[in-house]
Amino acid sequence: MTPALPVAPDAGPGPGMDEPLKRILGARTATSLAKLGLETTGDLLRHYPRRYAEPGTMTDLASLVVGEHVTVMARVASATVRSMRSRGGAMMQAVVTDDVHRLNLTFFSKGPGALRVHEDRLRPGAVGLFTGTVGEYRGERQLTHPDYVLVGADADNEAAALTEASRPVPIYPASAAVPTWRIQRAVRTVLDPLTEEQVPDPVPAEILGRHRYPSLLRALRLVHLPFTTSEAHQGLARLRYEEALVLQTELARRRAEVAALHTTARPARPGGLLEAFDARLPFTLTAGQQEVGEQLAGDLAQSRPMQRLLQGDVGSGKTIVALRAMLQVVDAGGQAVILAPTEVLAAQHHRTIRALLGPLAEAGTLMGEAGATRVALLTGSLGARARKEALLEAASGQAGIVVGTHALLGEHVQFADLGLIVVDEQHRFGVEQRDALRGRAQTTPHMLVMTATPIPRTVAMTLFGDLEISELAGLPDGRAGVATHVVPAGRPAWVGRIWQRVREEVEAGNRVYVVCPRIDSDDAAGDDVLDDDGLLLDDDATGGPGDAAGRPAGGGPARPPLSAVTEVAEQLRAMPALDGVRIATLHGRLGPAEKEQAMADLASGAAPVLVATTVVEVGVDVPEATLMVILDADRFGISQLHQLRGRVGRGSRPGTCLLVSHAEPGTDAFERVERLASTTDGFELARLDLELRREGDVLGAAQSGKASSLRLLRVVRDADLIARARQDAEALVAADPALAAWPGLAAAIEDRLRDDSKEFIDRS
Repeated sequence: MTPALPVAPDAGPGPGMDEPLKRILGARTATSLAKLGLETTGDLLRHYPRRYAEPGTMTDLASLVVGEHVTVMARVASATVRSMRSRGGAMMQAVVTDDVHRLNLTFFSKGPGALRVHEDRLRPGAVGLFTGTVGEYRGERQLTHPDYVLVGADADNEAAALTEASRPVPIYPASAAVPTWRIQRAVRTVLDPLTEEQVPDPVPAEILGRHRYPSLLRALRLVHLPFTTSEAHQGLARLRYEEALVLQTELARRRAEVAALHTTARPARPGGLLEAFDARLPFTLTAGQQEVGEQLAGDLAQSRPMQRLLQGDVGSGKTIVALRAMLQVVDAGGQAVILAPTEVLAAQHHRTIRALLGPLAEAGTLMGEAGATRVALLTGSLGARARKEALLEAASGQAGIVVGTHALLGEHVQFADLGLIVVDEQHRFGVEQRDALRGRAQTTPHMLVMTATPIPRTVAMTLFGDLEISELAGLPDGRAGVATHVVPAGRPAWVGRIWQRVREEVEAGNRVYVVCPRIDSDDAAGDDVLDDDGLLLDDDATGGPGDAAGRPAGGGPARPPLSAVTEVAEQLRAMPALDGVRIATLHGRLGPAEKEQAMADLASGAAPVLVATTVVEVGVDVPEATLMVILDADRFGISQLHQLRGRVGRGSRPGTCLLVSHAEPGTDAFERVERLASTTDGFELARLDLELRREGDVLGAAQSGKASSLRLLRVVRDADLIARARQDAEALVAADPALAAWPGLAAAIEDRLRDDSKEFIDRS
């Protein structure tokens, strides 16, 4: 037998944390735990309780919902066994109580003998945890054949039973097949024999001492086996800090790596394109645009690559700021690329930039001014001739600015001197895609990341911790703003008035958007609604899972099927109120030429009403658009609704957004649409979005289809802790960028942030 190699005390996960559960717990238990994604000791010990039940605090049984799988703490009031004459066999019915309300427990068997063990255990006064699916029989709620465990019943002696009965009971994320107490027993089996040497700590000892945190093993015992709730909170605080430190250390390493790189400085050049562009602008830049512009100009003039996040509210003028940065790079002899997630947005950027530049974008033509450049467009749908021309303009340097989609990442795309990459809607792009574009440059290019979704600064510090952050405040002069109103879908007269309002807007020479969550009736309903990139809208964005009939999970009345573009367009064409009004459609299944035509018809007024999916969410700019109607608005997330609303009121005429909602008062969906109607402050809405959405989704893990590695950390609640961890991480990386002195921390970074789950912090 080959002897095991010696392992240093801080050398990363030891055998105690990597041990397969099958070896410790047996195949049967390990198989059931594997269904929860728990396969090793470390997996199990990182499966933290979601709450703690105090033995003296009963669950409010009045809050139980029929159809819901629950675990409740209650006191046994009675238990009786009787024979069933009508159907044969026996039944035991127990009643448990929270001292105010009652819940029935029902067990069936072929004979009364098999039920006596339950009757003997469920004696009046006993307190236990009971789990099952809530049903209803003759108007009373019940659990049928519930699994249960009695507090203190399995203790070795009376003293041990009293001790156990006084301790908080951890309640784990569980399933019908694996109830919470089976997880607790498995945790106890795994945790009890572990030693400090088997559980290497990612947090350096010096930091533990300074913040008075317990070791990792001690923290795990406090969390899983607490004697008091304060002990559990002590352990959770340490584990929360550990998550923050692991994340912030990786971000600090990335900042250090960028700081060590060199690139070509792109300082402003007097008398160049940028000055000519500023001179022809028909409006004055806002104070915010000027301030951020100076930040970008300073970054670009350095020989260290710029790494900056530009965020601002809807309509704050980010495109102008980015274009001025691109022109500074072109003036310095380089090229700039703007990467957009969809062809509609790429085409919009191309049109907008060419229109803003005018003769400055017509190099080589009779219309071009001296020193002009060209703006090329490269998307996957271009014909062979147009694609060849765009590739030649990029490779030769004739095109100082190249706008494109994922097609820019193709192996045949080359640049003469790529100096700046602008990534629009950053969250739509993965690590490999950004790296592929960066690799086309001769030296590391400057990077500007733009997001149209406002993010509170504490969140941005976590999401984009390796980037400098610029916030664009204020709106350009002349914007009339948007008024938002919620229209209950259950009021036909109100809904009918919407279409009369559409007619009035059209007759006034304005444009109208009507947004639907589906393309056609063949699309699945509920949580299977697809957005225009083929991504599933998450449960929180769609209002929770439901079936094809629109019934919400857990029962309740059916709601109408989700509105579909093709059906709504036909209904509107048949309405007398819209007789003679041409109605166009736009969605992700249309070809590029059809999309382009639909947008052109809307902009020109040839088709003043556009029925579309969320393909119009970002970047689409039609100044004449004054009304947006969002059908099934309660099935979208706050940020998405805010972005959609931003498509109207972009000119001198005021905009109106009507949110048609089926949401019932008291639900999260109802709160979303009501809060959206109450404010146009994107940063305030972003904070609300964080409160209502799963943290893992906010951190971007949903993009990779994997769970977030941040299980305890909450970026709003834990802002101070994150700032402290960031400070500690910067000191560690400054002292030892390779983390050779702290192998446990290095191993934790590799283990938790590896592969696709690393994407949510890879913004460089």
